[in-house]
Amino acid sequence: MSFTVLIPARLASTRLPDKPLADIAGLPMVVRVARRAQQSAAGRVVVAADAKAIVDACQRHGVQALLTRSDHPSGSDRLAEACQVLGLDGDDLIVNLQGDEPLIEPAMLDACAALLQQRPDCVMSTVAHAIDDVAEFTNPNVVKVVLDAQSRALYFSRAPIAWWRDGFAGGIHALPAQVPLRHVGLYAYRAGFLRRFPDLAQAPLEQIEALEQLRVLWHGERIAVHVAAERPGPGVDTPEDLARVRALLG
Repeated sequence: MSFTVLIPARLASTRLPDKPLADIAGLPMVVRVARRAQQSAAGRVVVAADAKAIVDACQRHGVQALLTRSDHPSGSDRLAEACQVLGLDGDDLIVNLQGDEPLIEPAMLDACAALLQQRPDCVMSTVAHAIDDVAEFTNPNVVKVVLDAQSRALYFSRAPIAWWRDGFAGGIHALPAQVPLRHVGLYAYRAGFLRRFPDLAQAPLEQIEALEQLRVLWHGERIAVHVAAERPGPGVDTPEDLARVRALLG
């Protein structure tokens, strides 16, 4: 199996400005993410950046990076441009790793790519893991996913799904017997689909939930889901997250 890891990175962040360049134990965060990806089976790891400062930081540390347009509305649009620049198309496998996951397990990238290669019925694959905490289940910042019998995504939501009618009648105080799943924002695509994704009309559900992956389901395409036994290390969205990761890697 051969695949390319693409890491979208942009300087603008409302909660943590200049996030890709945030120092973690002497390295910019985006470099740490790329180095984790390089421990996977990927044939190539490339950062797709919106600013020269990110490209320069990557190159100083031996990480391949390319400069993309700064006006892309989403990370998927940025990666579609990167595919074009790199000449990736058709059935070439791409893993989209967010630039704020410095503790991602390399084996999780391998599993996500391998699943898509095994599933010609799906245009994408992604990862989920079991939720074991009520607070996580009810948190709208934690995206949940429900699956069909073939382990394909039926729906993604910020709401607690599936809804346990009788058990939740008096409020959510325990998890349902059917263990809910947390979606991990790690994706594999075939490059041909990724290149045409930006041309698909936005889905109303995507706009309501603020979840780009719902566009794929709304247009009738399928997403295979790998249910991991482990959960990834914490990502970095806020200054508090950054302090937590620095403590783990410092």
